[in-house]
Amino acid sequence: MTADRTRHPLDEAALRAAATGPAGWRTLDVVAETGSTNADLVARVAAGQDIAWNVLVAESQIAGRGRNGRTWSAVPRAQISMSVGVPTAGLPAAAWGWVPLITGLAVVDAVAEVTGVDVGLKWPNDVLAVHDGRKLAGILAEVASPAAAIVVGVGVNVSLGTDELPESTATSLRVLGADDADRGELVLALLRQLRRRVDGLTAAGGADAGLVADYVGRSLTISSRVRATLPGEREVVGEAVSIDDQGRLRIDTGGEVTVVSAGDIVHLRPV
Repeated sequence: MTADRTRHPLDEAALRAAATGPAGWRTLDVVAETGSTNADLVARVAAGQDIAWNVLVAESQIAGRGRNGRTWSAVPRAQISMSVGVPTAGLPAAAWGWVPLITGLAVVDAVAEVTGVDVGLKWPNDVLAVHDGRKLAGILAEVASPAAAIVVGVGVNVSLGTDELPESTATSLRVLGADDADRGELVLALLRQLRRRVDGLTAAGGADAGLVADYVGRSLTISSRVRATLPGEREVVGEAVSIDDQGRLRIDTGGEVTVVSAGDIVHLRPV
């Protein structure tokens, strides 16, 4: 395991003060270990709690969840493992699909702000290194019931060494040259960026032209030839040409344009 002087515990009090002040969040909690921060926030909703603008950060997450039921475990204090509650009041249901996309934008902008590392977005919810396409961060959004609240989980590889990465297609800020990236600074930058994006999405009643342009400008998928594996194992191959107002990917197959709302995307040429 890589020895790391940066793997100090997060300062919960300092993070809470900053997040619930200028960053505009309501609560922030840091736990030493949990199975899944997303599952914990979903459980709060099931128990009748209001999770709007709640933030939950885990120093170690032992049963994190990705899309399609995938699971993973975090190396303690080497990653950001965080979930937030995004309120849906005032946000049309047709715009909910944009919540994971604007979270990706928030990650990209926070990473650039704190470390200067150049990363981009793979639709729908991965953050990749621009130069080699390896995955730095993943995002999982789910609607919690009975209250209509969106729980968004974010996992960012911070100080993992090459020997600690979960797979060969992954990377970390350390591997990308940001040896001294501070997790606390990254958490706060991400929360500031995400609050700004959610407020903008809500105020506009959905994705406006400026948001779409911001997303396309950071996308590694748009203009790439892709293969989309859809539910039911159906495949669509073509050029990813745009994102629609619901955050869905539009793929030109040559004879028609297919709109994809969910699926695994493979870039078929270098990004």
